Amino acid sequence: SSSWNGKALPDYPEGTPEITILKVIIPPGVELPVHEHPVINAGVVLKGRLTVVTEDGKTLHLKAGDTIVEVVNTWHCGKNEGDEPVEIIVFYAGVQGSPITVKK
Repeated sequence: SSSWNGKALPDYPEGTPEITILKVIIPPGVELPVHEHPVINAGVVLKGRLTVVTEDGKTLHLKAGDTIVEVVNTWHCGKNEGDEPVEIIVFYAGVQGSPITVKK
């Protein structure tokens, strides 16, 4: 019912449901561009250590085996500050015709 930063998740959007499952690999030392997700999503870290930082300065540190319910409609980025690639599987609960990620 809430994301990792404690904010309540929004209602599901209206429309034809579309579930997207992605495996994201972030090489060591790489920071992803600032982005937001307009849909509810959750993931599990398979390998490595991931740091997630919101624009307002909230930080979450994840390691292999940890799960995350990501922030929705909140600018943030993920970065790999470790020595090995981060691998994470993310599940998005969206609707057809709408993006799951928007870059700033």
